[in-house]
Amino acid sequence: MEVHFSSELQAKLDRIAAENSSEADQYVQQLVEHYLDHDVWWRQKVKKSLERLDCGELLTHEEMGARIEKKFGS
Repeated sequence: MEVHFSSELQAKLDRIAAENSSEADQYVQQLVEHYLDHDVWWRQKVKKSLERLDCGELLTHEEMGARIEKKFGS
């Protein structure tokens, strides 16, 4: 796979990679791996939350607003 960056982005990448004692290609691989790991984690959290919502374990925004209004409203 080849990825092409603008000259400005490549310069920024080279500078930041050097600051992290890394080559640009290694740094990009680390960034992509971290991003993908985070994306998997986030999707799992969202899926689990939606499942909990479907089971009635969580309140919707509207339900929470109604509870707050009932408790603190005029």
